[in-house]
Amino acid sequence: MYNLFVTAREGAWEIPGYEYDRSRFLEYTNESLAERFKVLGPEQIEYLKSIPCLFAYEGFRGGVKVGRITQIQERGKTLLIEYEFHPRIQLISHERIEEISHLLDIRKWEMSRTHWAIKDENLFDRLRSSGLVHRNTQDWPPGAISRRQPSEAKSQISRVSTVAGFIKKVLTEIDNNGSEVFYRGHSDRRKYKLEPSLFRRDGRGNYTHLHNEHILYRELIISNAEDFESDHYTLDHLIRMQHYSLPTRLLDITSNPLIALYFACKSKQGELKNEKHESEVEGEVIVFAISGNHIKYFDSDKASCIANLARLPKTEKDEIDFNVSDEVAFNGQPSIKRLTHFIREEKPFFEPKIVSSHLRDVVCVKSKKNNARIHSQSGAFLLFGLDAVLDESGSENIKISRISVSNKAEILAELDRLNINESTVFPYIESSAKYVANRYKFVAPKT
Repeated sequence: MYNLFVTAREGAWEIPGYEYDRSRFLEYTNESLAERFKVLGPEQIEYLKSIPCLFAYEGFRGGVKVGRITQIQERGKTLLIEYEFHPRIQLISHERIEEISHLLDIRKWEMSRTHWAIKDENLFDRLRSSGLVHRNTQDWPPGAISRRQPSEAKSQISRVSTVAGFIKKVLTEIDNNGSEVFYRGHSDRRKYKLEPSLFRRDGRGNYTHLHNEHILYRELIISNAEDFESDHYTLDHLIRMQHYSLPTRLLDITSNPLIALYFACKSKQGELKNEKHESEVEGEVIVFAISGNHIKYFDSDKASCIANLARLPKTEKDEIDFNVSDEVAFNGQPSIKRLTHFIREEKPFFEPKIVSSHLRDVVCVKSKKNNARIHSQSGAFLLFGLDAVLDESGSENIKISRISVSNKAEILAELDRLNINESTVFPYIESSAKYVANRYKFVAPKT
């Protein structure tokens, strides 16, 4: 196993420390491996320091160096690494490392993006067998092979198996401390993360839709223009797209805890074929206590800035330099000017004074209840900015707690008695017909 560090910043590997956005950590890392490092506790940090590293520039520009991490520090939304290079291994040329990139699980397209990946390959074995280092070169740092991989971090969560037990926990154990509380239900607490569908990756850690966000946005409007005629803001478009299951930078949440409990018990259609297995998988309700300054309304300028990122091509998003501290200079960048143009289409008097930190934030948006589903589900959304990450344990402005849910079939029956079922949560005739048919289906008596 080894760390792969890629950057576009000229001269980055000429200084003893480098800072990565937290969002770029674990990109292009196999999902099963990423699960073990998404929380960086002391065990995870020590393991990452004990395995070798490849330090590269985008496109393998100028070749790569071999080294190790000496320190890792979490600094809010960034990770600072300090490192040193192997004293006896020279720079490996662009051409030589590219020849074995497939053996090192380095994918060509990932070399065009700044990121930190963890690869499940023996770096020194690959370098020795390819003749890139002498066959007698020892693993460095020593001890990585003998060190056990860290186990997946587990959080302390409450558990419920009845609606009454859930309501009691919501009413007595959740301290909002002046914040507004929202909820989200996951039918499988091991599988789902707090990330919008646009940011999801396949089993090998590749983004499935993120790079084509601007195309997804435009293609759906082209195909179904009439459905979007009443929408005024880009945010309205994204909410409607989310409603029709297009990957977006929105994550659904609700102000009604019982709606979240329903989703924690009800798996997505076609997700699990074995009904018995489906009922045995633990669900969870995530509780968000969100500070007032991170709750915005549908017409918020900050929400418009983030939402309109969906219209920028990936190349233009990548060109935004967030290291520019001067506000005028930041807003003078071509990509930011284009973003401002998009915002002014919906807000003609918007001034070109975008705050750089706003574009990388996660905010709660209260939307217009302009469709039956949002109304029935008491819906709101978390809107994710550029490369934004919501840590599974929460953040300074979004506190998170969890309630594990078992006995799902019985809970669904109890919720039905409270008129929370497929017909009321999804208020469409298809859902109502399905609910009525299932409710009055003949079941042969047990003999």
